[in-house]
Amino acid sequence: MANPPARYAKPRVFVKNVESQTYSLTEARRRRLAEVPRVIRKDYRDYLDGGAREKNIISPANEPFVTQSLQSHFVTLGPGARDKGHGHQNEAFFYIIEGRGFDMHDGVRYDWETGDAVAVHNDSVHWHNNLDPEHGAVALVMKAKPLWLFLGLHQQGPLGTMPPLEDPRWGPTVELPIIRAAEDTSLKKIIKPNDTPWQMTPHGRIRLLADASVPLRVKAIDVQLQEIPLGSRSGKQWQMADEIFYVLEGRGYDLHWEVDVEITDKYYARIAKEPSRWEWQAGDMVYIPHNTIHQHFNADPASPVRLISATNRIYKLIGYSRLEQLENAPEYDATSRA
Repeated sequence: MANPPARYAKPRVFVKNVESQTYSLTEARRRRLAEVPRVIRKDYRDYLDGGAREKNIISPANEPFVTQSLQSHFVTLGPGARDKGHGHQNEAFFYIIEGRGFDMHDGVRYDWETGDAVAVHNDSVHWHNNLDPEHGAVALVMKAKPLWLFLGLHQQGPLGTMPPLEDPRWGPTVELPIIRAAEDTSLKKIIKPNDTPWQMTPHGRIRLLADASVPLRVKAIDVQLQEIPLGSRSGKQWQMADEIFYVLEGRGYDLHWEVDVEITDKYYARIAKEPSRWEWQAGDMVYIPHNTIHQHFNADPASPVRLISATNRIYKLIGYSRLEQLENAPEYDATSRA
């Protein structure tokens, strides 16, 4: 008989409920925006204790609740450590913050090092290994796991998960071909720093790590690196999707203009006259809510800012592919005039 699954001390929240006593969710949204943290501070170095650990940054289980379009956590591996093998139906995007090691995905080895982007594809049995016997390794994980779970794709578990062997309903083990599209298996599992170019865009200098145009085996989220020069700022952007970004280097602040809607003969927008300001520094995760105008500013007197940001790609697929660029990054305008 298969080993019984390990149990949590209290039930784990995989998907958060959405409820209201009225058809309109306006008041619930306003109340949540007043409560939700925009800057989340967690130092992964606190978890480099010699073993293999995961530490949530954003999850439906966290209080106060932030979002479930995206989840994020650290995977920390002490010197020479590895985590337990497991499988889940959701994909995951990893960015290696420090260290070197390798992943095993369905029996295939993928080596990685600092600055690499790693794709754990959907329905993959995998585990992570630190090759360095003296130093820890850290990965920032960004994923849209609640989307899979909401859609009923929750067949997950540790190595050894299987139906009861004595149950006569089940036949012998066979391949699961419905999870292996031929065109997907040819996509990259590792993106190296030189695999995608830096681009000057209206929002600033970016490099795509996960996107429909990037041949990485990631389908549900878009991820990019962004650099903001000393004393400069990003573009001013309005989008419907919410977004998270992690500050890799530098310090600065965000301005967020909240947007409410007026529903009369059609949908109209009402934009806050004044933005809220959110200070951040290296090691912070910053949350930008849905339907928000935002802009990043470098306030570091000595160095550029480097960010890694993620959005759920599903928004583009259900009709919210448009971004409204209200102001361009200064470097983009300077390049355009040259």
